[in-house]
Amino acid sequence: MGFMVDGMKPVVGMVLVQMVFAGANIFYKLAANDGMDLRVLVAYRHLFGAAFLLPVAFFVERKTRPAITWTVLIQSFFCGLFGGTLAQNLYLMAIKLTTATFTTAIANLIPAITFVLAVIFGLEKLGLRTMAGKAKLAGTAVGLGGAMFLTFYKGPEVDIWPSNVDLLQEKGSPAPAHLEYGNRVMGSLLAVVSCFSYAIWLIIQAKMIKCFPCANSSAALMCLMAAVQSAALALCMQRDWNEWKMGLDIRLLTSVYVGVIASGLTLMVMAWCIRLKGPLFASVFNPLMLVVVAVLGSFLLEEKLHLGSLLGAILIVVGLYLVIWGKCREAKKAVELPVVKPQEPGQVEVTTQAQSTGR
Repeated sequence: MGFMVDGMKPVVGMVLVQMVFAGANIFYKLAANDGMDLRVLVAYRHLFGAAFLLPVAFFVERKTRPAITWTVLIQSFFCGLFGGTLAQNLYLMAIKLTTATFTTAIANLIPAITFVLAVIFGLEKLGLRTMAGKAKLAGTAVGLGGAMFLTFYKGPEVDIWPSNVDLLQEKGSPAPAHLEYGNRVMGSLLAVVSCFSYAIWLIIQAKMIKCFPCANSSAALMCLMAAVQSAALALCMQRDWNEWKMGLDIRLLTSVYVGVIASGLTLMVMAWCIRLKGPLFASVFNPLMLVVVAVLGSFLLEEKLHLGSLLGAILIVVGLYLVIWGKCREAKKAVELPVVKPQEPGQVEVTTQAQSTGR
């Protein structure tokens, strides 16, 4: 029973992470609609995140944190580059060109890309001869198929609930009834490149957490690096100081939410989950964000929900279940492994040890 409870903690943690990310997508669209420069928004996100994480990491892990080596600094630099600066800037540009739901659908390429990269770098075993390996592969394929089905099959409109709420309309900008072809193609391309960047970050984070097993400190270092990088990029591209000013409005609310909660708190949870379960486990929860964004988008932003969205969401959840089942099956087999410990001359003791599925 205790094993089941401990095993559910990373699952619950990643579900909460995806719900927070879904809320961030709604705030992103509102800030972009308000005219906020997206590069400035990314810079503020990581600045707020670093301001929150650095004191937390310093006080919580001051007695257990190992020395920060040059290897850790280099890894954190690339974590900030791929997981923060590049991934976030590309993703927000895709949201601006399309819709929150559409961009989130494309983001479900992340599990497939992460799975391939994890196998290449030896962090995941393909294991096609085992049921667990077949389930992970099938789950990734089904989830990817669901995301593609949602993206490319529209179908009739489904009116789940009547809603007069439209936060975009309140700002004086009409909600998009459809996507122009050019915006759709460019938005898709930017979103796909963002997925590759995000998947590379997951791989580097898994490597970093092995030699620096401090979730809070590694998240703080990544956020600090991303803050410096994204602020430098924003300053080079946007030198109008009026774009950096914020009042008590949606821009400040978005920056604080995505900085403190979507970057600060969730990065700590994700680093912990990656350390326990590996990068693939963290990536397969991305489809849940799509479901939440589709619901919130249709309710708050008047983004139309269609039959293709519902059918695609069902396939995504099925694929997610298959991958989790495969990971759990692997974990069960790894829980009890014979370990030979020499005791006295002529005697040995066989014990068992628990091992993480993250490699």
